[in-house]
Amino acid sequence: MIIEDFLNYLRYERNRSELTVRNYERSLRDFESYFKNRESHLSWESVDSDIIRDWMESMMDKGDMASTVNNCLSAVRSFFRFALSRNLVSADPAYNVKGPKKQKPLPQFVREAEMNRLIDLPEMWGDSYDDLRARTIIILLYETGIRLAELVGLNNQDVDFVNCQLKVTGKRNKQRIIPFGNELESTLKEYLQQRDERSSANDSALLLNNKGCRITRSQVETIVKKYLSKTTTLKKKSPHVLRHSFATAMLNNGAGLESVRKLLGHESVATTEIYTHTTFEQLKKVYENAHPRA
Repeated sequence: MIIEDFLNYLRYERNRSELTVRNYERSLRDFESYFKNRESHLSWESVDSDIIRDWMESMMDKGDMASTVNNCLSAVRSFFRFALSRNLVSADPAYNVKGPKKQKPLPQFVREAEMNRLIDLPEMWGDSYDDLRARTIIILLYETGIRLAELVGLNNQDVDFVNCQLKVTGKRNKQRIIPFGNELESTLKEYLQQRDERSSANDSALLLNNKGCRITRSQVETIVKKYLSKTTTLKKKSPHVLRHSFATAMLNNGAGLESVRKLLGHESVATTEIYTHTTFEQLKKVYENAHPRA
């Protein structure tokens, strides 16, 4: 009866959807079944926090994801808050129970050999202006690690060919300087020459679309997906994957974590550390494939 009271509260007082109500009921029935099968004398009144934790652990043991366990815990928490407010229980055993941490997925990246193949092999590219612009975009993203919004926002004056550096405006309008090498320098110069020959538009944007206007985010996404499809089987083929690829390549080739943090424009080195996990996973795979007793 106590569960039905709570479900009616969700429906009629909180105006929750029927789907939400069903999901909450499923979680509560599962928990009730768990603690009654464990000890038949237990009731909602006598459940304690250890039993809730054991229930969560049993779900993890069955292979449930952390997000699923946290959703179930949320239902139990809401139930006990309701029950306590109605004096149906004397304490809230779920109050201090913490759910499992969600494991952040490792960032996907294109391998160095695949990027080298895409950039270096002439057969990957045509001779048209569109191909040149696409190659410029790919190299810009891969060799600087800038975000999509930062790429689209680049202006002509942001490129310093004398010092071979790029002024990038990132989140919250914070600016940073990123150096670039000979390859990007020559690619940019070739692109700018052809761009200016084709377009008479008075636009300060570095990257223009075929209408002579600043290129859009969706246009860049389409270009990146098209050309990454030529070299990688990754499911995700986005500008952000090239940012991940830049960071991973830098760390794999000896760059320090703090240096990569500054280049990426991360506020905290903790954000950048996810790439060390990526490189370690690669190291594990190399070890497992190479060591005879691995």
